[in-house]
Order: sequence, then C-alpha cells, then structure tokens
Amino acid sequence: MEKRAVFLVLSVWLLLGGSAALTFSSRLIHRFSDEAKALWTARNGNAGNGVVSWPKRNSLEYLELLIGNDLKRQRMKLGSQYPLLFPSQGSETLFFGNEFDWLHYTWIDIGTPNVSFLVALDAGSDLLWVPCDCIQCAPLSASYYNSLDKDLSEYSPSLSSSSKNLSCSHLLCESSSYCKGPNDPCPYIIEYDSDNTSTSGYLVEDKLHLKSFSGHSEESSLQASVVIGCGRKQSGGYLDGAAPDGLMGLGPGNISVPSLLAKAGLIQNSFSICLDQNGSGRIYFGDKGLATQQSTPFLPIGGKYEKYFVRVEHLCVGSSCLEKSGFSALVDSGTSFTYLPPEIYDKVVLEFDKQVNARRISNQEDFWKYCYNVSSQEPFKIPSMRLKFAMNQSFEIHNHIYSYTGIEGFTVFCLTVLRGKDDFGIIGQNFMTGHDIVFDRENLKLGWSHSSCQDVNDKSSVHLAPPPSGESPIPLPTNEQQSTNNTQAVTPAVAGRASTNPSAASSLQIPTLLCPMASLLILRCLL
Repeated sequence: MEKRAVFLVLSVWLLLGGSAALTFSSRLIHRFSDEAKALWTARNGNAGNGVVSWPKRNSLEYLELLIGNDLKRQRMKLGSQYPLLFPSQGSETLFFGNEFDWLHYTWIDIGTPNVSFLVALDAGSDLLWVPCDCIQCAPLSASYYNSLDKDLSEYSPSLSSSSKNLSCSHLLCESSSYCKGPNDPCPYIIEYDSDNTSTSGYLVEDKLHLKSFSGHSEESSLQASVVIGCGRKQSGGYLDGAAPDGLMGLGPGNISVPSLLAKAGLIQNSFSICLDQNGSGRIYFGDKGLATQQSTPFLPIGGKYEKYFVRVEHLCVGSSCLEKSGFSALVDSGTSFTYLPPEIYDKVVLEFDKQVNARRISNQEDFWKYCYNVSSQEPFKIPSMRLKFAMNQSFEIHNHIYSYTGIEGFTVFCLTVLRGKDDFGIIGQNFMTGHDIVFDRENLKLGWSHSSCQDVNDKSSVHLAPPPSGESPIPLPTNEQQSTNNTQAVTPAVAGRASTNPSAASSLQIPTLLCPMASLLILRCLL
C-alpha cells in the first residue's frame, strides 16, 4: 500500500512538472565546520567535551586530523585481510644506550609455557637466538645491569612442550656438513671479526607468542612456529652487554622470523621498524606502510637479495647535492651510526665543514673527526642532510648531530657520520630516527615516511609539528664490523661500548634537529 502511494505521488508530480528534470539536493556539512559544531552542541550539549576539543579551522591540529583520517582510510582498506603482528608483550622497542651497546630491543615470549626474552633487533642478520642450556652466556641477573628491573631468562628446550630439534636433514639446516647423521640436531655458529664475538649452539623449532591487529577488530593472540638458535656458548661482545638475552635477526634469509611468518601465510611479506627521537620505537610484522610513503628498490648482491642494500644517488648537505656522491648502502638497525665509503665521506665532511659557521675543534674522544665549539650567545648554523634516491625520492635525515656541554659552558656538536672501510655504506640507526622504515620484501623495496612512532591503535594519526627537543645524557659509542661469506663486511648487532671518560660521556646530549619544512613535505605528498 505504501509503495502504491509513493508511486502515485511521483506520477502526479511528473505530470504537473511536464518535461522538467527530476533533481534531488542535500546540503553537505563538513565534520569540523561551525554548522557541525552547532549541531553537535544542540544534540549533545558539552557531553564528552566534544566541543571543547573541536579543532580551529586551518590550525595545525585541524590539518593533523584531516591527514590522520586519510591515513586511517588507507590502512582500513588492508586491515581485515592483512593483519599486523607484533610480540605478545607489545610492539614497543627499547633503547638502553651504552649499557646494552647501543642496540634496540623488544620483549618476546617463546615456548610452552612461555618464557620472556629481551632480544636485540638486527636487520643485518637472520637468526633468532637466545641463551640456552648455557655453557658460556652473559650474566642474566638484573642486579648486574642498571637498566633492568627483572632478571633475564635462559631457554631450555626440554622444559618447553612445544619444542623440537631441527634435524640436520631439514631444508633450513645450513650446517649439515658438520653433522654425523641426518637426525642429529642442526648446529649453528655465527662469528664476528672483532673482539672474538660469536654465538653457537643448535637449532630448534618452538612457538613465538604474538598479537594480531587488523584495524577492524580487537587485538587477538596467536602462536607461530619459528626457528630458534639455542645459544649455548657466546663470546666477546655477547658477554659484555651486547644482546645478553638474545637477538632477533630480521634479514631476508629463509630462517628469519619475518620470512617464516610470511611463508606460513600469517602476514604480508614485509615488516616495519620505527625509531623515535627519544630512543624507543615500534616493530610490526606484515606492515607495508602508507600509500603515500616514499620508496626505493633493494639491490641484489651477486644476483641474490640476502641483505637490505639500496642505491643512494646523491648525498645532499644543506642545499648542495654533491656530484658523484652515489653509493650502495646496507640498511641495518643493528648499527648505531652511519658509515660512508671513504671517497664519499671526504666530500660530505668537507661540504659540511664549509657550511658550518662555527669553530672546528679536535675531539679528544676521537670518535668524530668533525666537531665544533660554540657559545650560547653565538648564533650558529648546522646544515641539514638528506639522501636522494632514484625517481627523485628524498630521505630527510633528522639525527646526524650529537652535542654535549664542553668546558666553560660552551656547546660541542659533532657530525655523527663515520668513514667506512669498504666501497659500500651503512645506513644506521641515527639516520633511521624519526621515520617509519618499511622493509617490503614482497615488492623488494625500502619504504619510509616521517613518523612519531606511536602505538598500533594510533598508527593512523600524524604529527605535522616537529617533536620537542630531547636531551639524553648518554656517551659516545664506537662500532665494529662483521665478515660473512656473501659480502666483504657487514655490521653486526654489536656496537661496542663507549669510553666512560666523564669529561664528555656524562654530559652528552642528543639534540632534535628536524627539517622545518616537514609539515609542508607531508602535505605535498598527500596532495
């Protein structure tokens, strides 16, 4: 009956209107307009303080909310089909400075019942290993470390009901030539060039406890089978602060955690690491980043993608992009600072020195060759730095300077770029800071976007303003290198401890040096 009445009304209207076109109209109201604010007030009053927090039109908060909504929509398109995974204790990464050799760590749970481990994160290697049925391991008592409030753990496969040995006949066993029989446990050993640093033991399969987030549902828990190195014997740096409770290799190898999760169909073959200005950060497995991020392809070495190498076309200091400054670089979260090939390093430091209007000094710690002394009353300029990749992709560097208070109140700042020994460079943690770095192994490319490294529930939001300047009283470190069969030298997740000389170490500060055009760059990407 209702349908017949509607049909009659429309028929009469058409007869009266003759040949006039049928047009429906509706007024559009923007969610943050004054009209929307008035409607909200009329319906809800001030309930929930919704009006109090209403952003002023064209303000920084207004633009952040608009962009944040765009980013949320981008992630929602992938959310339910491709969940993000992260360790069961949370996605947060931790940084303890010199005491834990300048590496970034996260808590993971392994086995049944689950046991917690504080593992270092290393994109330059593949194996996840932990101290296990120890013959020679680092101290695990919290009383040995200043930064811990609970003891570290030792893994024992016999105490985990879900653990089983990886046999020498397994496809992932690369050391089968050392086995006496096909059913023997597969041995492993990872050796480093410097300080007699190594870890060795045998391989097992066990459960890694994770949480899942899809964007449309609540977090859920799951367990994934992974390969774990039962590290029975460590030496060198692994006994003196570097990864005392184990290390998670994030490299492209088949044995790494990201590779195993992707092969099991649990995630997209990608992961992201975000390191913020305060030293902490986030890690997400399956994260392919934002549609608006910039990217550059990975480079094969000897026809294989066994490390995360990229090609830098130019290195720019200030407004000057240096000629013939291209080089290949390993992207490695296990290296504290950035190393350049000798020829490129010489060009960069000379250009930096030319643009700095401050007096260069000799650094007694001898970590950095280009340090400068300025007073608080003296204006000075620190040149910005950026990497340029193919297709005009640009990587702004936010953290290429360390500063500390020198004698008589003067400030000393140093360029924290180091001269490497090889014809390739290493992009370390200091260059990665302030970015969401995406290792897209499926599409063989590195992605990046400016980020404040928030929690997964806030990953759709964006901050246009630079973060407040932070200071951290941590001393200057050194670094070391590791040899493998596939490359001349790559950096290990062993940075080496810094000098504890109180003249510099106790007063070192980390400044926040962000590009002032950051907000414009983000907006330009989205327009």
